[in-house]
Order: sequence, then C-alpha cells, then structure tokens
Amino acid sequence: MTEVAESEAFIARYGALFEHSPWVVERAAERLPMPDMHAGLMQVVQDATPAEQLALIRAHPELAGKAAIDGSLTDASAAEQASAGLDRMTPREFERFHMLNASYSAKFGFPFIICVRLTDKAGILAAMESRLTNDRDSEIATAIEQIGEIVRLRLEDMA
Repeated sequence: MTEVAESEAFIARYGALFEHSPWVVERAAERLPMPDMHAGLMQVVQDATPAEQLALIRAHPELAGKAAIDGSLTDASAAEQASAGLDRMTPREFERFHMLNASYSAKFGFPFIICVRLTDKAGILAAMESRLTNDRDSEIATAIEQIGEIVRLRLEDMA
C-alpha cells in the first residue's frame, strides 16, 4: 500500500473518532506509522493550538442537551449517553442537568465533557457540580483528558 493510500485508509477508518473534528485524525495520518495509536492521536491534540483545542471541546454536545432532544447526536454520542442512562431521565434529573449545563457553559464557554461510559447519571451530576469550582485552564485540561478517554474506548470498540 502506498503512503497516500495508507493515509487515506487510516482517515476513512478513524476519521469520526473525535466528535465533529476529523482534523485530528487527518493530522495523525501525517505521522504514520504510530506505535501507540491512542497516544499518537492524543499527541496531535496536545500539539494543536489553544484555539484548535477549544474548538475540539466545543464540538462535543451538551450532555442530555438540545442535540439529544432533537436527535442530532452522532451515533457514537447517542449510544454513549444512553449507556449512562441519559436517555431515561426523570423530569427532575433533566432539570438538574439543564441547570448545571447552563451554569458550566456560562462559566467556561464550552460544554461539560466527561467520558459517560465510565460513570452513571449520579456520577456525572456530582462531577458537574464539583468541576464548576475549577478554573478555566483546569477545565480545558480536564476536558481534553476526558476526550482522550472517550477516544480510547471508541478505539477499543473498533478493535
């Protein structure tokens, strides 16, 4: 396989790993071969500009937010949110998520990111509340770490 064909196949296979951000995989394709796929992908994110990192974070949907309600989540996000029970909330839980999402977005300027497959509704709510006390730089770093966990699990699903 030629280098170009290998790059195109890589992008075709992994291009949707990062929520609405194919640029990460496109840049990673320039670094092939990668001995550790996850580490290589996350290095692309670490090497990105702060504006690109923020765009990556902002490409993620709010948990139990508008995209979930109107059905416009990616298939991966819909399945992940459902795995944490976010598609089966009581009106009270939904109101709590809505309030915390609004507070978080108002404070930080981007959606709350957590790897929902590693927790449940109660854990997500607790994390939202506790992380509201963080500073913006800490939250950007935490969001990128959580994106890394999401991508790690998505890669495992593809293996």
